[in-house]
Amino acid sequence: MKKDAEFWWGTVKPRAVEPALTWNQLKALMDAQYYSHGVRRTKEREFSCLKQGEMSVIEHAAKFNELRRFAPNQEVAEEMRMDHFEQGLRGEIKQIIAECAYANFQEMYSRGL
Repeated sequence: MKKDAEFWWGTVKPRAVEPALTWNQLKALMDAQYYSHGVRRTKEREFSCLKQGEMSVIEHAAKFNELRRFAPNQEVAEEMRMDHFEQGLRGEIKQIIAECAYANFQEMYSRGL
């Protein structure tokens, strides 16, 4: 038995070292695996047209963050992300947001609450 175990271990080739995946790479691979091209396109369009409507700011932000992963090329910079989010807000909240300059999305979002 020991001889068989030694033989087995002696014939296994080591696996080539694969580079580690980043979180974004893993998410992209999972999305490609589980969302068809048509679904991804639909979600991207939904993100492009997202408006707050009757949602609370928290609900709108959650939907915004859920859908934005389907449109990674639409928001390259933090400033563009903030602008896109602001444009989807209702008028009265958009006015509150527009009164100040913000360093990042989280700061702007907090002001809208």
